Amino acid sequence: MEVLRLIGKSGACILSRARSASACRRQTGPTPLSLLQQKRHYAESGNHIMVERDSNNEGIAVVKMNKKPVNSLSKDFMMEMNITLEKLENDSSCRGVILTSANPGIFSAGLDITEMYQKSSDYTSAFWRSLQDFWMRLYGSNLATVAAVNGHSPAGGCLMAMSCDYRIMAEGKFTMGLNEVHLGIVAPFWFQELMVKTCGERQAEMALQLGTLFKPEQALRIGMVDEIAPLDDVINKAREHLAKWLKIPDHARVITKGMCRGLLLEKLRAKQEEDIAFFSEFINKDAIQKSLGRYLESLKKK
Repeated sequence: MEVLRLIGKSGACILSRARSASACRRQTGPTPLSLLQQKRHYAESGNHIMVERDSNNEGIAVVKMNKKPVNSLSKDFMMEMNITLEKLENDSSCRGVILTSANPGIFSAGLDITEMYQKSSDYTSAFWRSLQDFWMRLYGSNLATVAAVNGHSPAGGCLMAMSCDYRIMAEGKFTMGLNEVHLGIVAPFWFQELMVKTCGERQAEMALQLGTLFKPEQALRIGMVDEIAPLDDVINKAREHLAKWLKIPDHARVITKGMCRGLLLEKLRAKQEEDIAFFSEFINKDAIQKSLGRYLESLKKK
């Protein structure tokens, strides 16, 4: 009881999912693999997501976002991501996830602007709830998670990367950051608090107000990412690092993660309806809709 009090309700939920997966592994044992499976990757695909499992890296799944052209976060896409992570959490053979992109040069461009433009309040509310649910699933996952950021990662793409346990970014021309203010949008409190936890209060305050997009070396310096690597080596580096995390006993790692992350998760759950109402009212203001409209028009000219 003392441990559960310390980690809070959200941390206890993470621990509960980990115990369920561990129990399943104890009861069933490892699933035998055919000789063909032992020699190759095998993959599962959804509408916009590819999941690859590699028998040479036991317990690791590679989740590749594949929503062309820029992996924009629409309501349906985020629901698919949420379901994908839930399935992997309930898969007794999976202990860690590498989150990356199947689209060259882009990790994720963030929220799908068309989902917020000229939509009803009911729609924008449902859209924002899907983002909340996906983020809570990713940030609070009992799986060890590594972001292999193999392209540009603004706004919601940056949020996803920072929500993982470890972040590796490709070297080169790519940028990453929470740049919502450039569209006249305000990053919600849980975006902001995550950035403070990741980069420190002063760096986060300046970057959020200016909408700064950081180059790989800059992102590494402020702690937004933990490592940078050549583009062709990002996935391999992610595999190597995730293998280290999986050497740690699941229960110890999951309890520690719950203690670190539980308070922010609980805060969002407590304010979830308030956060949805604020977003829906804000995004449907005339001035914001005009700003989004201008941005969408500018994209057509590129």
